[in-house]
Amino acid sequence: MAEDNNNGSKRSTPGQKGKPGENPKKKPKFSFYWIYGLIFLGILLIQYLNMGSKPLELNWTSFQEIMDHPAVVEKLVIVNKDKVEVFIHEENLSDPLVESMKHSESYTLPTKGPQFYTAIPSVDKFYETLEESNAQLPDDQKIQQAYVTRKDVWGEVLSWLILPVLLIVVWIFIFRRMSSQASGGGAGNIFSVGKSKAKIFNKEEDNINVTFKDVAGLEEAKTEVMEIVDFLKTPLRYTTLGGKIPKGALLVGPPGTGKTLLAKAVAGEANVPFFSMSGSDFVEMFVGVGASRVRDLFKQAKEKAPCIIFIDEIDAIGRARGRNPNFGSNDERENTLNQLLTEMDGFASNSGVIILAATNRADILDKALLRAGRFDRQIQVELPDLNERKDIFKVHLRDVKYDPNLDIDFFAKQTPGFSGADIANVCNESALIAARRDKQLVEKQDFLDAVDRIIGGLEKKNKLISVEEKRAVAYHEAGHATVSWLLEYAHPLVKVTIVPRGKALGAAWYLPEERQLTTKEQILDEMAAALAGRAAEELCFGQISTGALNDLERVTKQAYAMVSYFGMSEKVGKASYYDSSGQNEYSFNKPYSEKTAELIDSEAKKIIDESYERAKMILKEHEAGHKEISELLLEREVLFAEDLERILGPRKGQIHDLFHEPPAKEENPS
Repeated sequence: MAEDNNNGSKRSTPGQKGKPGENPKKKPKFSFYWIYGLIFLGILLIQYLNMGSKPLELNWTSFQEIMDHPAVVEKLVIVNKDKVEVFIHEENLSDPLVESMKHSESYTLPTKGPQFYTAIPSVDKFYETLEESNAQLPDDQKIQQAYVTRKDVWGEVLSWLILPVLLIVVWIFIFRRMSSQASGGGAGNIFSVGKSKAKIFNKEEDNINVTFKDVAGLEEAKTEVMEIVDFLKTPLRYTTLGGKIPKGALLVGPPGTGKTLLAKAVAGEANVPFFSMSGSDFVEMFVGVGASRVRDLFKQAKEKAPCIIFIDEIDAIGRARGRNPNFGSNDERENTLNQLLTEMDGFASNSGVIILAATNRADILDKALLRAGRFDRQIQVELPDLNERKDIFKVHLRDVKYDPNLDIDFFAKQTPGFSGADIANVCNESALIAARRDKQLVEKQDFLDAVDRIIGGLEKKNKLISVEEKRAVAYHEAGHATVSWLLEYAHPLVKVTIVPRGKALGAAWYLPEERQLTTKEQILDEMAAALAGRAAEELCFGQISTGALNDLERVTKQAYAMVSYFGMSEKVGKASYYDSSGQNEYSFNKPYSEKTAELIDSEAKKIIDESYERAKMILKEHEAGHKEISELLLEREVLFAEDLERILGPRKGQIHDLFHEPPAKEENPS
């Protein structure tokens, strides 16, 4: 324990560096860049000090002008037979002729040594000029001459040394950088390729401001994760009863639901070191690097325990082993996974190291990775429901200047199936749209246009469409709208339009019911509504087009799912060939015979054909209403649910209160 001295300072405790009473963190770090800077400044200073003492260079014409007045010249020194130095009498330094040779008035000629020098163009020309000058002077005052040979020793030495010295300096600089990074300063070179690339976050030092308050919805997931954080803060609360902290928790859910955000909140709430790393950071072209990085990561974590390690997109290294055999070759990814399995729960103890991981592909992860003792908990992070979407809107609207009268409940109802990332995008897009319109506040219509923009794509009113194509699109979309309105279990229509968006020439927006189970009747109604566009083209024009591609693709998937997954076919029976684990050991073969495959194909085709005929029958029964909707759509380009209610009457089954409000979810883009 540190004791106070008489002067009030404290003695340094063991492990501290520096003098007593000094804080080692405040010591300036030595850098060779300071030495480089001082050398550069010294060179500049020497050049500046020697600037006034150097002789002035003359051209041959100026030299001849001086030689025409030889009385001012004291002597000439010929250096190496190619340069001549001119010495002026001291009393003639202020002569107008000498002063006129200076390039600037501020320049001062040296009083000692040569004042000028010039290159000798030729020996004959020089001697001719010298003889002419001496002819003007008496014999006792002729210009003195001296011949010297000078060797630029330093220049020769530097010419030999500059390249080796430069190479040595560059090598030392690179080596120091590599050495510092290899010792923990980073991982970007051959010396530190096996070092972990994990970023270490500390709540106080890194100023992490994300907390659980910033994570809207996900109440169940937050409860699970908060328990881990609470254990790190108050471990005695759990250990007194014999409980142990979970060694790992796996966040599983669709993209954009907030798995990484939840991890950021853990980093902001936990008062322990937080290691963040992506699964792809372990992958490298060199053999053994992934396993080396895993070892280094856990070595650092053990030194800082208790701590949390977060591995995002763990499926990059956690894919099930043996799925893609390389015929005996060394699989680097499997080696990395094996090392990760050993570090998470191997022979050595990892006390105080908690693993958090996130993935949206939990079905392809290795079974050994998912077992208890490695990931004790799998936390499902699902798409938000109605109330959770409302909370998410409130979080993302904190920094948006919107109309106070805006009904957030309305937008929560309008965005079924949206993830947290989608809702954040809606809020941001609405602010951009309002700014584009020079508004001071974001209004309701801006949010509606933002949802349209995200669901359907960019509106293209200037897209060139012929009259025949526009008419075909109108009858196609009117077919969707008519059949979906008349079928009890089809999704209720919100809006239908023939304004092109993205790649679609028209679209219909629906408000899907948020249900967990779907009956056979509901699927058949949805299939009939999806095929109604193709049926309308055949009935009204006697020909079909390529506009139903998206509808046919979706209907085909639904039909095969009914037969081979959900057991909704009498001939195939109550059998399901769906592999929910994604780890089927017999992945090279179908889990059914060729005869069963033919039966599945025929049953799926039968369901599609029956749904198509059903759609045609409904359109024939309501031909007048369908035609009126189509013509009105051609005239106005956009229709809402209230228009269909006026033409076709009240809708059967589910009735929603958002008839005249766009948009919800695009179900049938053409």
